[in-house]
Amino acid sequence: MNKRIFSCLIFISAFLSAQKPAQIAFLSDVHFQDLYGSFSDHDFKGIINPKTGKPTILRTMDSQLHSTRIFNENYFAFLKALDDIAAKGIKIVAMPGDFSDDGQAYNLRGLHAILEHYHQKYGIRFYLTTGNHDPVGPFRNDGGKDDFLGEDGKTLGIYSKENIGKSTGKVITKDIAESGYLEILNELKDFGFYPKKEDFYWGTPFDHDSFKNYSYKKGLQSADYHQRMYEVAKGFSVPDLSYVVEPVKDVWMIAIDGNTYVPKNINEHPENTSNYKGAAIGYNNVLTNKQHLILWVKKLAAEAKKNNKTLIAFTHYPMIDFNDGATHEIKSLLGEKKWQLERVPQEEVAKVFTEVGLQIHFAGHMHINDTGIRRVGDNILVNVQVPSLAAYLPAYKVLTIQSPDKMEVTTEVLNEVPRFDELFPLYEKEYEVLQNSTGKILWNKDILKTKSYHDFMLFHLKELVRLRMIPDDWPKDFIEKTKNLNGEDLLLLIHNKDQLKKKRIRSEDFKNWSFDDLLLDLYKFQSADELAGKDIPEERLKQYQLLEKLYKEQDSKDDPFVQQLKSVFRILSLLSHGDPADHFEIDLRRKEIRKL
Repeated sequence: MNKRIFSCLIFISAFLSAQKPAQIAFLSDVHFQDLYGSFSDHDFKGIINPKTGKPTILRTMDSQLHSTRIFNENYFAFLKALDDIAAKGIKIVAMPGDFSDDGQAYNLRGLHAILEHYHQKYGIRFYLTTGNHDPVGPFRNDGGKDDFLGEDGKTLGIYSKENIGKSTGKVITKDIAESGYLEILNELKDFGFYPKKEDFYWGTPFDHDSFKNYSYKKGLQSADYHQRMYEVAKGFSVPDLSYVVEPVKDVWMIAIDGNTYVPKNINEHPENTSNYKGAAIGYNNVLTNKQHLILWVKKLAAEAKKNNKTLIAFTHYPMIDFNDGATHEIKSLLGEKKWQLERVPQEEVAKVFTEVGLQIHFAGHMHINDTGIRRVGDNILVNVQVPSLAAYLPAYKVLTIQSPDKMEVTTEVLNEVPRFDELFPLYEKEYEVLQNSTGKILWNKDILKTKSYHDFMLFHLKELVRLRMIPDDWPKDFIEKTKNLNGEDLLLLIHNKDQLKKKRIRSEDFKNWSFDDLLLDLYKFQSADELAGKDIPEERLKQYQLLEKLYKEQDSKDDPFVQQLKSVFRILSLLSHGDPADHFEIDLRRKEIRKL
């Protein structure tokens, strides 16, 4: 080939490559547990799966269906998501916390091996930040679980020391203890927590130097564990693994460590691991006990603006109320401590971070798909809730930075996951044993007939609502009154047949769904936002809208039950009409988001 033509082609290729928009995939709440891991101090490798012949360390189906996340099949979903990302050619993956399930050493090793494999094979660079499950507390703590599956189909306890746990069948290994920050940093420092030579810039909230004076050597010094401590309360120093990184030219990613571990008793020793409250409340405690993060974000936002850097933040915790304006209604209906309302950030959180100049924030924690927007003066903050791979609707987000002012967000749903049913024969054995024990609420075995990961996760939600959400969140007398009602009954509670005839409404058309269906659909919208519409019949969605309108028109002050139903339809309406949460464009110049 002519040398001049060859040089020209090289130039064009380099130009097109330079023009390609930066893309970041966000994978939150993976809750990775290593099904095929091993312990460093015990030869237990799990129970043999008759389908594969492989030893497997897994939790019971019963425990999965009582939890807001699954523990086992998300292993396969994680691999599928990474394969998808590799196939799309995306080279940057941000993981906003709960990348592990309680940060045990054997799970961290398994996660490390997988991330390293995808880095070596596809050149993907991973940037992690911590969630309330990694770590559970600031320092290492003994622990374990009662609900692993044993050889005989019964539960097996795996604990880090002998005198904890209820299970009679036991495995004792230090690798099941809950790691603290130091152990997580040591195992996963290659994935954002330490600088890499190829990063253009890397820093922490404790750096006092300008980014213009940055060097890799300085970055390494800043990354040291002992340089990343702060006083969460007087006399109590704990780590903060927040960092900012420039992985590609002119894009700054802020990984905010939103975990705030506040001491329960100020007279206890600072290193007493059991003396710290959990971090699940999120940013509400950052406002009171971790204010250096707010000043740091303000400084970064100003420097980014001055130096034409695009600033993207990600944390485990939401910055904006994620209930689409329904929080007050939910509180009135169910009470302040139901529906995970304690995890809703105060309005002050959104206000503070909008005022300091943060514009784009990705979060996890809630295992939901949602978008929230706040405007304060001339500033706008967009909070994108990344769904979990371990809950309905399993998905990840992709951010495409078209320009500093224009970005596109897509939601990539995992409907099909290879091997998702690999463990089903083991659950068959578990069910058989449960069936023969007395006084145990059985999970629905039909989940083992599901044919896709999507259907499996939808079934998980259905069982979660039946076994946990309804008993825990809803007033017993209300559930008792509604348990035999269908859509027609709900209509006839507020209108008689003649009134409906005048409105040209056929009550018989509403007969084919029950109040239980409605409650499940409510949780579908809470979890999947607009994407839940694909899992609800179109005719039923129209009927819900009509019922909401008819109940809204009712003067129901004298009938508390009708008042409650009115509230249910109002919540359903708000959750199903939020801001775009599937595929949308963020326009920072116009300060708006647009559905695509």
